[in-house]
Amino acid sequence: MPLKQVLDILELLDRPDATGSAVARLFAERGLAGMEVKAARSRRGSTSFVKLTIPGTRGKAIGGKAPTLGIIGFLGGVGARPEVIGLVSDADGAVASLAAGLKLVDMYRVGDRLDGDVILCTHISPNSPIISHEPVPFMSSPVSMTTMKRHMVDERMDAVLSLDTTKGNRIINTRGFAISPTVKEGYILRVSEDLLTVQQNVTGRVPSVFAITTQDVTPYGNRLFHLNSIMQPASATVAPVVGIAITTEAVVPGCASGASHEGDIELATRFVVEVAKGFGRKSVRFYDAAEFGRLVKLYGSMKHLQTLGNQEVGSGSAVRRRTRVRRDDE
Repeated sequence: MPLKQVLDILELLDRPDATGSAVARLFAERGLAGMEVKAARSRRGSTSFVKLTIPGTRGKAIGGKAPTLGIIGFLGGVGARPEVIGLVSDADGAVASLAAGLKLVDMYRVGDRLDGDVILCTHISPNSPIISHEPVPFMSSPVSMTTMKRHMVDERMDAVLSLDTTKGNRIINTRGFAISPTVKEGYILRVSEDLLTVQQNVTGRVPSVFAITTQDVTPYGNRLFHLNSIMQPASATVAPVVGIAITTEAVVPGCASGASHEGDIELATRFVVEVAKGFGRKSVRFYDAAEFGRLVKLYGSMKHLQTLGNQEVGSGSAVRRRTRVRRDDE
């Protein structure tokens, strides 16, 4: 049970000088050196991206063929200083992803090694900006969404779990965590039965699934409403993506402090660890490949939903349209 790892990460990030380098030192102390730490800066501030690979016994890192799971902690920031003192609710995705990685590293050290590789990515920003959003304010990242996806979505990932706090809405009204339908190349597919089984086993309750829309799987920057950024990795990869939303019954702002619940984070962390165990052994599937192939054959590609689409440029009678596929800054 990864409660200890959750508490370790909470203590590490709940401070104004939290950095990616501090995270890397903790993982090195637990036996896994070599975490990549990269700083990124914009006019809105700075953050540090962290990435680590936990090798599997049959993983691609050593020439094997077991599939690679990506774990992404997607968030605006772990803190909103100077406006808010302390760890904010938005940090939960980073905490859960890092705690899952730390648990896998601790397992690796004592000899419990997974079949497939696991690649974990998130970013650490204790001074992120707050932005307006309905029904409550959101945390924003100091850097653009394009930069975030470039640093965190890795082409080596064969499937992705995207963890994000998802409390500032009226769509999910349950305490704990919920999963999304699988999203692949613009298509919103059926909810994975394997993931529902893992969720049910971990929580001891009936599974909880949150609704997503076509807007949610498109990139930020198209001026469409998004539930939040949890599904943004799906716009930057051909791999199947499932969102893991850490949730509450009440509407809670992402910039609220004192709003992180270690028990809920632990449940999400334990779910991720269990999925990682099964995915490398191919006993946990995110989607039905044959059905997806037939879907594309019948209805064509939906990859255009992974771009910014047809954007109007110019004014008046000079208005024209063009397709933008590279830039999706907020």
